[in-house]
Amino acid sequence: MKKLIVHPAVKLRGTLEVPGDKSISHRAVMLGSLAYGTTRIRHFLNSADCVSTINIFRNLGVRIYQKGDQVAITGRGLNSLKPSVKILDAGNSGTTARILLGLLAGQPFTSELTGDQSLRRRPMKRVVLPLSKMGARITGPEEANLLPLKIETRKLSGITYHLPIASAQVKSALLLAGLFAEGETKIIEPSPTRDHTEKMFSAFSIPCTKRDNKISVVGPVSPFRGRTIQVPGDISSAAFFIVAGLLVPDSKILLKKVGLNPTRTGLLDVLGKMGARLRISRVKTPKGMEPSGNLTIFSSGLRAAKVEGELVPRMIDEFPILAVAATQAQGTTLIRGAQDLKVKESDRILMMSVSLKKMGAHIEPREDGWVIQGPTPLKGCRLSCAGDHRVAMSLAVAGLVAKGTTTILDTENIDTSFPGFESCLKKLIKP
Repeated sequence: MKKLIVHPAVKLRGTLEVPGDKSISHRAVMLGSLAYGTTRIRHFLNSADCVSTINIFRNLGVRIYQKGDQVAITGRGLNSLKPSVKILDAGNSGTTARILLGLLAGQPFTSELTGDQSLRRRPMKRVVLPLSKMGARITGPEEANLLPLKIETRKLSGITYHLPIASAQVKSALLLAGLFAEGETKIIEPSPTRDHTEKMFSAFSIPCTKRDNKISVVGPVSPFRGRTIQVPGDISSAAFFIVAGLLVPDSKILLKKVGLNPTRTGLLDVLGKMGARLRISRVKTPKGMEPSGNLTIFSSGLRAAKVEGELVPRMIDEFPILAVAATQAQGTTLIRGAQDLKVKESDRILMMSVSLKKMGAHIEPREDGWVIQGPTPLKGCRLSCAGDHRVAMSLAVAGLVAKGTTTILDTENIDTSFPGFESCLKKLIKP
């Protein structure tokens, strides 16, 4: 069992370029595999999750060459995928599994999709249900709510679908299915979610209409060509160092070329309201690419905040690290509407509550979030992260401001999203 040992930090200083954005890396591989010609991906996230996506498309007959964070895909067009002789394995990646269901539903062959033990416990029904309305036939355990799933060949028809809960993964699955479906596929969101799929469609010149909270694609779409995709740094990975820099005294950290897509910057907005000293310097973005910029973080005294509503889908992956920040903020932080945290790699509401309480925090779990009273001194101790990478990295940041040593167990899955996290952390710690 791999573990991460963290000691209190006196100050954090230095410059980092965080790994490529996970969401964008997944989508670049998927669209590049459907394009005609060569797609080159620069600053690809070479993590276990994204490599799972690459391996699936290799099994579907796509030629993909990868060296570190550089990927070259030789696509043969929208309808060129071949049946896999193996069961497709998404590993630990919920993004891969859920979005891929939409793409596989549109193929003229039957596929089987599975994942590791953790992923096989995560619900898939929210994707399966609307795909079934489009004509897909998907079967599996618990009425096709759990992997492994069998996706049989069926003709798809476009539908109008109101998302009951804001979900970029469901939206993306339906848009990918819409590439192959007859007629218009329209998704109506209750609130905005990350729009990487829509931006990726635009990058590949795939017609996609977006008006207010309505996104639509008319299929089957015409063939599209490969292109070069520049992946910015992952703001979800940067989040750990942003909060660490704010909490550890006498700190100054520069994070270079971080993605600043407005549908992903909810944490920056919340921290700004909490009194964080952040300097954002936007960098020139090539046409059609995701916006990015350099972030400078200074240690700051924080005050409590209320987080709910449209902010929630804009920072759903950052709530564990926000919970850590809230333990050191003055006043009561209230987080509501984040019930999706219960069905991530772990029940993140429960895991962060149990772990931070053990460290001495005043945190009370709710069905859809937390009530956190701060500031409270934290103490180092031995903790489980339940194999959840974001919980593990969040607790590591808590360990930087705790008294004594913090040991986090079962941290192998950090590599699913942030290979090299520990070495980046050590690089910033100064005497």
